[in-house]
Order: sequence, then C-alpha cells, then structure tokens
Amino acid sequence: MSISSINYSSSILGAQIRNINQQLTDLSTQLSTGKLSQNYSGMGANEGFAIASRAQLSNIAAYTDTITNVNVNINLANTALQSLTTIRNTVQTGSAGTSQDLNVNGQTVAQNTAAAQFGSMVGVLNTQSGNRYLFSGTAVNTQSVANAGDIINGTTTLAGLKTVMAERQAADLGANGMGRLLQTQPTASSVKVSEDVAGSPFGLKIAAVSSTLTGATVTGPSGSPVSFSVDLNGTNPNNGDKLSVQFTLPDGTTEQIDLTATTATPTPAGSFAIDTTTPANTATNLNAALNTAIQKLANTSLVAASAVTAGDNFFNTASSAIGTPVNNQAAPAAPITGATALSGTAPSDSISPGFSAGDSITVNGTTLSFVASGATGNQLNVTDSIQTLLSKIDSITGTSRPSTVHGGVITINTDDASSLSISGSTAGATAALGALGFSSSPISATQPPLRVGSSPATSATTLVNGSATTVKWYQGNDGPGSARSTAVARVDDSVTVQYGAQADEDAIRNQLQAIAVFGTFSTSPTGQYSGGQVAALSLRTTQALTPQPGQQKVEDIQTDIAMAQNTMKDATTRQTQAKAQLQTIIDQAESASPDQVASEILSLQNALQASYQTTANLAQLSLVKFL
Repeated sequence: MSISSINYSSSILGAQIRNINQQLTDLSTQLSTGKLSQNYSGMGANEGFAIASRAQLSNIAAYTDTITNVNVNINLANTALQSLTTIRNTVQTGSAGTSQDLNVNGQTVAQNTAAAQFGSMVGVLNTQSGNRYLFSGTAVNTQSVANAGDIINGTTTLAGLKTVMAERQAADLGANGMGRLLQTQPTASSVKVSEDVAGSPFGLKIAAVSSTLTGATVTGPSGSPVSFSVDLNGTNPNNGDKLSVQFTLPDGTTEQIDLTATTATPTPAGSFAIDTTTPANTATNLNAALNTAIQKLANTSLVAASAVTAGDNFFNTASSAIGTPVNNQAAPAAPITGATALSGTAPSDSISPGFSAGDSITVNGTTLSFVASGATGNQLNVTDSIQTLLSKIDSITGTSRPSTVHGGVITINTDDASSLSISGSTAGATAALGALGFSSSPISATQPPLRVGSSPATSATTLVNGSATTVKWYQGNDGPGSARSTAVARVDDSVTVQYGAQADEDAIRNQLQAIAVFGTFSTSPTGQYSGGQVAALSLRTTQALTPQPGQQKVEDIQTDIAMAQNTMKDATTRQTQAKAQLQTIIDQAESASPDQVASEILSLQNALQASYQTTANLAQLSLVKFL
C-alpha cells in the first residue's frame, strides 16, 4: 500500500491562493488605471449606460468640430461684409461731394475712387475659406464673381458693362439727342411733342402736362405713341404764365421742365420770350425754349438714368415677363397704368376685354379667382386695379422686386425664371391676359442680362436677352430659395443653422451695381452737358448707396449670420453641460475608487498571508509526523 504525497498545486488551498493572487492583480490594475476592467465584460451591469453616454460624447465632439468650422466661415464672411460696408461708405461720401471737376478721361476723383473700390469689392466677394467660396451659395467650388476687368470691359467674345452702358445711352438719347422725342410745329401757333415709338423702353416718356398759359389749348398726353400739344391760338400768354411738362426717365425717376412766359430782356433761363408784336413768334420762341430744355434734360438726367438702367440690365439677375404696350379704353386712349381697372365699359380707364366674375388664372399652381365684389384670400374683384392684380401675383411668386407698369407695359418680376407660369384657366381670363399685353400662354419669364435689341441702337425699340453675348458677372449658385439656406450645418441633435451667402443678394448686388456704374461712366471733359451728367449720376449713386426702409442691407446679412453664431453659442453651452453629466455616468460605471481598491488589496494581502502560512504548515506534514 502506498500513500500519495500532498500536491500543493492541485490542493484547494493552492487554488484559493491563485484566486487571491488574481484578485490582487486585478485590483492593482484598477488602482493604476482607475478603471474597473480592461474589457467590457468586466465592467458590470452599468456598462450599457456608459456605452450610450460615450456615443453621445462622440456626437458632441462632432458637433464641436462642426461649430468650429462654421464659425471660421462665418467670421471670414462677416469680415468680408464689414469691408463691403466700408467700401459703400467711402464711395457714397465721394459721390455726395460737390466737386465735379473732370480729368482728361472725363471722370471725377470720386469716380476714380469708385473704380478702384469696385475692384476691391470683387476681391472681397471672392473670399475663400479653405477651398470654399463663401459668396457662391451651394456652388462652393466656383468663383463667386467674374474678374473685375472682365465685368467692366468684357472678354474677346462677351460684352462687359461698358459696352452695355454705351448701347443703352445711344438707344435712350436717339439719333437726334432728344431722348427719343419728336418735336414739331403743326401750325404757326402750336407746338407738339411725341414719343417716337409706342411701348419703346428707351428715352423720355411723357407723363403729364399742365399749363397756366392764358388763351392756350393743351391736349394730351394721350395717343399711341403718346404725345401732347400746346396751341397758343394766335394770342400771347401773360407775363409769368407757365407751361410744365413732366417726364419719366428709364430708371423710374421723374423730371419736370418748367417754361415761363416773359417779356424780360435778355430772356432768363427756363423762360420763353413773349413777342408783343407778332404772337406767332411767341409760339416759335416756346418751341425753341422747349427744344433747348428737352435737349438739356436728355443730355444730363436722361444720360445718368440711362447709365443706372444699363447697370440694372447688366447686374440684375431677377427674371421678368414683359408684356407688349397696352392702351386703356378711355377717350382719347392712353397707356394703361397701375390704376387702370381690370374691367369696365368704354370709355373708361380699363382694359378690353376685361376680367369677368367666374374667370380665374393660375399663378405657379395657385388659382386666383375673379368675383363681382367682396373678394377675399386669393380672389380679386373685377373692378380692382392692375396694380392689385400684380400685387397678388407677387405675393404668390415671392419676388424680391415688385412687378411694375411703365409706359403701358407690364413687367412681372420673379426671382426664379424656371418657375414662373401664369395662364388663364378660363377663356375669358386668357383673353383678358392678352388685353394686358401677354398674348402667349402660359406666361413665362426671360433671364437677364438685357441688351439693346437691334442696331443701330439709336433707333432700337426692344430689349432682348443678352445671356449668350454678355459677361455673366455672378458665377455662383442662382437657384430659388434663400441665400442663407445654401449652407446648412447640424450643430445639435435637433438644431441646424443656415449661414450661406450669395454675391447676387439684393444688398450686395445693388451696391456692386451702383459702384460699377459710377466708376465706369465717363464723358467728354469739355462737353456742354458733361458737368450736369456727372452731377445727375452722382446724385443717383448717393441715393442707391443709401439704405432704404424695406430694402435688404449688408447689415441684414450680418445680422442673419450673427443669429447663426448665437444659435451655435447656445448649443455649445448646452453641450458643455451635457458632456459633464455624461462623463459622470461613464466614471460611475467604469471607474474604480482608489480608497476601496486599496482597502480590498489590504484585505486580500492579509488573506493571502494567512493562506501562505497554512499552506506552508500543511506542506511540512509527513507520514511520520502524521503517525
């Protein structure tokens, strides 16, 4: 019989010691790392909360990176916008100055400054953040604005602003330099002035005539083309009697010529001489004075207005649908205005055929109905005005430029050429739209830039789409929707910010347009009317650079992106608080308390020492000692 020896390694005490050693190792690791375990299985029941919290922390870290990047873009954009306001103020101060001294190039110091500032403005609008153009909308990889030289002077194949301005000036002045007006003396005692072509967009438009000339007969303005006449009827007016003629210029402004009958010698400016001997000569003097006054108006204010309008034709990328000239039913017939009624019986200031109760039109998918009276919502009374109809259409299209009636021509403006669609839902409505000057259905929009429609420009009667032959100054995204929505970032689980910008926004475009026109325009240094041209343009430039109520300003864009920054700041505050709470959850689930671990290590060390002593005593046993 044999007795097996006691094997320490396989004994219960050995297993217990190994277990204590492993616990000591784990606790030592916890003490050195501060973590309960080096793997998820050892973390315990609360590890699920820790995993979810860690995922949230990862999201917050991503939001933090996004906020940082967006703030960089916004700060750069805000710096650029602040530069634009500085440029605006600099040019405005110069244009408002009184000095109209011309250099050898036919420009003032203020205009030279504007030309330089235009180049600076183009550079600002082409600001990049990394490889992202900040003022291109969604087209972040595309340069926002064409090069300044190309915009002004054009390229080898495309016309620039300077060419568009020259064409427009020739078209507005006409071959006789009279603003496309024709002046005659039908009889020895009368004077007549008429527009050269009905519905032409060029030149001076006769708006109103009034007279205190004793014994005279004034007719018009009326007819197609519009004209007025003054017949002195072979008698002389009294000293101080006056003839006043108001004209509408291409930029929508109005100017008035006042001519006073006088016996003073020499004849004062703005007057015509009364010939007390031969009354027929008085009519001749009136004709000559009127001719001189019209020529002065055409070669000063009209030239300036033409330059401003050419700038709008070139820069304004808002689309429009332009009707044909229309007269009302009044006797004698005259061009329709915004006040012309949508229906009525001749002779009245209304269109024919007009809209009837039960008619309807569709504007971009929305129906406008016509009723006899009591219109509400998307309804119109048949007795409403054309302007009321245009306002309803504008409210549906959301255009940034109100639609207009000028010289008997209706222009429906829209910010998105591709979406404009207006059609008659009934036969009567289609006919009435035709009476408004829109013969095709559906009515759609054309896209500027607009160019003089034929050559020579002095006899042109239309504007045409010049997209294929003209420099496109804005090269970024120009689709529908808010410019701010072209750049969107998620900065929290349920929070996004919009911080996009486009160089063709109204505030920026208007400023760029005004500065470009002012800096590009030049005239003869020694011309008779040169000073008046620059003075008239300077006034218009100052007004264009003065923010008007209801119009977008550069500061409005800054406010928009500042709101985005405030939103991100609030999100950052919330996320900082959430990070602290989430980290606490993770720490509670995964961290080991140093005091508790140290206490457990001490307890295990005591237990291990006792186990070692017991094991040692057992290891010394032998059969002899046992017996």
